[in-house]
Amino acid sequence: MDEAQGTHVQAGALAEPPDDRTALQDALRLTAVALTDAGIDFALVGGYAAWARGAPEPSHDADFAVAQADVDRAKEAIAAAGLDVQDPAENWLFKAFHHGAMVDVLFRMVGEPITTQLLSRSEQMEVLAVRMPVLDATDILSAKMRVLGEHYCDYTRMIAIARALREQIDWRRVQKETADTPYGRAFLLLVHELGISPVGPVRS
Repeated sequence: MDEAQGTHVQAGALAEPPDDRTALQDALRLTAVALTDAGIDFALVGGYAAWARGAPEPSHDADFAVAQADVDRAKEAIAAAGLDVQDPAENWLFKAFHHGAMVDVLFRMVGEPITTQLLSRSEQMEVLAVRMPVLDATDILSAKMRVLGEHYCDYTRMIAIARALREQIDWRRVQKETADTPYGRAFLLLVHELGISPVGPVRS
């Protein structure tokens, strides 16, 4: 192989797209920096927020939350950062893509608008070398418990999250906020029986 060919191979290798995990992590970083630079209040939520606090790393997507009043500005900022912004059929979030990796930006969570109160409970943390607000551990678990239902009721990952975040969680608040959902109460009973939660569900 001559020098010119070697240079071509090296350049081609550098141009290869990132693998799935790298693309997802890059998408997370790009989104957080874009929202921060635009002065938009937001929080990292969902699986990556749990991961930032000690839970296993997710592999499907990254989730952020913004107030509905900031949605248009958020779309502009994220698009300017080079991500492909799209509006899905769902009317509670928009999506952004980076090399196939997906970021969900929610303006409603568990059917409720994202509020300044919710965002204010977030904690500034370093995630993948970027400082960003990360949703409160209690809010992370409470939200996941309240979306459980007949069509989605996988406790496997949630047990790992509850176990990893157990000391950061206000279990009394979780008990109160999930009292109206039978699936949430069932999960709270399970983690109580496993010795993860100090409280069980509220009795009907």
